[in-house]
Amino acid sequence: MPASPSTARAINDRLALRLLQQEGPLTAGQLKALTGLSRPTVADLVERLTDSGFVTVVGEAGETRRGPNARLYGIVADRAHLAALDVRTEGLAVVVSDLVGEVLAEAALPIGGEMGTGPAVEHAVALVERVLKEAGADRLHTVGIGAPGLIDPASGELRDSSGLPAWHRRLVAALQERLPGARVRVENETNLAALAEQREGAARDHDTFVLLWLGHGTGAAVVLDGTLRRGASGGTGEIGFLPVPGTTGLPTATDCDGGFHSLAGAAAIARLAGEHGVTGEARGHEPPAAGPVREAVRAVTGAADAGVAAASAERFLDALADRLAVGVASVAALLDPGCVVLGGEIGHAGGGELAGRVAERVRRMSPLPTEVRPGLLGGAAVLRGALLTARDRAQDEVFAPPGR
Repeated sequence: MPASPSTARAINDRLALRLLQQEGPLTAGQLKALTGLSRPTVADLVERLTDSGFVTVVGEAGETRRGPNARLYGIVADRAHLAALDVRTEGLAVVVSDLVGEVLAEAALPIGGEMGTGPAVEHAVALVERVLKEAGADRLHTVGIGAPGLIDPASGELRDSSGLPAWHRRLVAALQERLPGARVRVENETNLAALAEQREGAARDHDTFVLLWLGHGTGAAVVLDGTLRRGASGGTGEIGFLPVPGTTGLPTATDCDGGFHSLAGAAAIARLAGEHGVTGEARGHEPPAAGPVREAVRAVTGAADAGVAAASAERFLDALADRLAVGVASVAALLDPGCVVLGGEIGHAGGGELAGRVAERVRRMSPLPTEVRPGLLGGAAVLRGALLTARDRAQDEVFAPPGR
């Protein structure tokens, strides 16, 4: 049965809005080419969306073209404001953007372990309110939060974890109380990083891949056939608990020491660097291990001002690649993703040099062809993924078809 005229209009409007968000401002002619719709249909939907306040003329295409055909139509960006939070064990970062994702204000705040739960929550919420004010936004439509730990797939809530600060769980409720009307959504940080790398980073050409997170902690995100997989309990990718050779024991249900985390966590990598005499300064909120990894890469690639001996750097990167290959080969054996992205600050610091060494070892360990790539977004992937997720969810409501 063919769609009714009102349903067809709603479908066309949503398609046009989605294209404007993905591609940026477009002319009516470009919308016609991208949608395959007739010229009169495109003219009608542009008029309808403009009258409804969804789109507006934002300029003209080309330097010589003038007139109605040259008008560029773009989404009314201030129709809604969004916030994204990257919640870490030691603090958080916040950005506020408009509906098309342009960052209007941002800030970060360290929160030490000595601060009590109540003060930590108050400082965190106050930071969000301050950034919101600096952005000139009256209210938030959606808040996307990336946090370590398990997210209950049924409730969408951050589950209890003995390894995380208590203020993490309290923060969500406090934001919902202080920001009435805002939709607050929480997602595992590694999952958000994978979504960002898939949309804007190293995995843009892959519908199936695994992101191995190498930051302060370890984790993995699994994307199969374009869909993020969370598992029955939300624990897909808890690779830190993977039992591996080369550790002093086995992990437990509450402690990943003895698992892959003992080989690839930031503290373990920092110790490995020290054993090889490799040092380096971390940048900003990076884990300390990112500095030595970056300096080692600089040394082996011939950077003139590298402060690490090339021979020591070679041995360190080889030893680190040996460790990471255990995790990557395990992922390949179970999932056969074809591509593993080394994400997080440490994966980004290692770049292609570290990824190439890991790939070489995986080829010897696994019969399954597995490309290993460095992440392009580093630690910023979590915040970017949270913002992309907030934008996607907001547009489903903001872009409800006119008249519905």
